[in-house]
Amino acid sequence: MSAALAALPWTLTADGVTVTVRATPRGGRDAIDGIVALGDGRRALKARVSVAAEDGKANTALAKLLAKAAGIAPSRVELLSGATGRTKSFRLNGDAQEIAARLAGLTGGSEAAPT
Repeated sequence: MSAALAALPWTLTADGVTVTVRATPRGGRDAIDGIVALGDGRRALKARVSVAAEDGKANTALAKLLAKAAGIAPSRVELLSGATGRTKSFRLNGDAQEIAARLAGLTGGSEAAPT
């Protein structure tokens, strides 16, 4: 695996893409702000949503944001881990190559400062 591929916060699977997200609730607007390095060396999509992290509202907003970014229906986004934390893992079900290409186009290879 090349260093560039290892730096991506998503992996392709047989039924879609698994993506790691670093979430910021009450971020002022819903947006994906690039790729961020986590303290453990992994990479994550840096995403913010305008809603507060209460009663799953931020997770729902993140799922909708990821669905829009990937060009899939919100029902095809599944939270795998991190329901109560800022670092989350989502599965985006659909054409893996197409989803990965859309995510790459959004991030433009940009990397935010480590958090």
